Amino acid sequence: MLLYGGAAGGGKTDLALGKALTQHQRSLILRREFPQLKGILDRSRELYSEYGAFGSKVWRCEFAGKRRSIEFGSVQHEIDKNKYQGRPHDLKVFDEAANFLESQVEFIAGWNRSEDPDQHCQVLLCSNPPTDATGDWLMRWFAPWLDPNHPNPAAPGELRWFASVDGRQFECQNGDPFILVDGEPVYDFDPGSVESIEIIRPLTRTFIPARVTDNPFYANSGYVAKLQALPEPLRSKMLFGDFAAGREDDAWQVIPTEWVRLAQARWSPNGRPTIPMTALGVDVARGGRDKTILTPRYGHWFDKQICHPGSATPDGFVVAHHVFEAREASTLVNLDVVGVGSSPFDIVRAAIGDKIWGVSGAAGTDELDCTGQFGFLNLRAQLWWRFREALDPVNGMDIALPPDPELKADLCAPRYRKGPRGIQVETKEEIKLRIGRSPDKGDSAVYALAERRSNLAFGSI
Repeated sequence: MLLYGGAAGGGKTDLALGKALTQHQRSLILRREFPQLKGILDRSRELYSEYGAFGSKVWRCEFAGKRRSIEFGSVQHEIDKNKYQGRPHDLKVFDEAANFLESQVEFIAGWNRSEDPDQHCQVLLCSNPPTDATGDWLMRWFAPWLDPNHPNPAAPGELRWFASVDGRQFECQNGDPFILVDGEPVYDFDPGSVESIEIIRPLTRTFIPARVTDNPFYANSGYVAKLQALPEPLRSKMLFGDFAAGREDDAWQVIPTEWVRLAQARWSPNGRPTIPMTALGVDVARGGRDKTILTPRYGHWFDKQICHPGSATPDGFVVAHHVFEAREASTLVNLDVVGVGSSPFDIVRAAIGDKIWGVSGAAGTDELDCTGQFGFLNLRAQLWWRFREALDPVNGMDIALPPDPELKADLCAPRYRKGPRGIQVETKEEIKLRIGRSPDKGDSAVYALAERRSNLAFGSI
């Protein structure tokens, strides 16, 4: 897997089209929305016209004595990825990759293969730095090159080995296969004794940065001056390919990214107050790639979250066991009871009585925001808004959150709107449809801060 680009004008389009024609037999070039393909289609006509014919979104070319098939497509919605299920290409190109959902890239890349043993297969991600939370997955997938705080940074073009399992990225020392034991990779195992255990084989990744000054066709034109005239942080992103430059939040993002960053900067592993655990927020997995997340809170300080894959929490008894393991004697448990959460709620309540609150996001509430001007459509909106108010630097609550990039992404994912019935926050299903994953860590943190105060909200449980 190759990430190429960063800055504008580095030749990302020509790299994709050139590789497809000269190095690969069956290629798929995607943009998030089909109208965005116009520029790359126009360029393909300039480059390919003497080698083949274009029809039905596919070029049929012959180059250096080999036949080439170069297909163009789009995956605007999360479900659109299913159009490419089971369709092999030895080159998969995601043009402006930061616009794609992580789940779309993972799914479609699964059919990056060829029947020709001599054909090199590759996933090519051409991209500028993300401008919103949609592309934050790039920062995690290519952390050794993009994260300035990475403990083992990689040089441009350096190969590293990675494996992706259930949405978790494992950086490996080399290409040796491994198995997972209690969620951790184990390399020293006997292949003959693990028939029922999946053996995971890492693949290579690298990042090659490109700027407009690397492109001789643009470097001597007026394009550099245009990029220099852009406002920050867009200037740093497009001129220098700075992935670390600040990005603009969506206008309707519930929690500003900067507030989460400040809360994570306040956290330290030794900063836990010497008080009993105040609350335990529990978001129960709904199957698939979802996770059961437990968030311990000690006053203003949130401990590292406890994560269990959905496959490891198959029933209410297992979830209840994890709750009993995590909580202290006086800890209040706030547990999401929607769907599969009702079973562990009943089991835990039988043991600890009124020390548990079954949180139903659709329940009504009579509370107002801190200004006293706006109500809430439901309890979910109220709890997320209370978390926003707690993180607001003006309120001085000094919330400290563990520096987990996935938690940060989850907290920055939901959007809201204001209507006649009050503030409304996206449902988990709406968020999952938009970003391709469930914001489990964010919901669990929100539950950890929740307080059972409203009679209306509690009465519907």
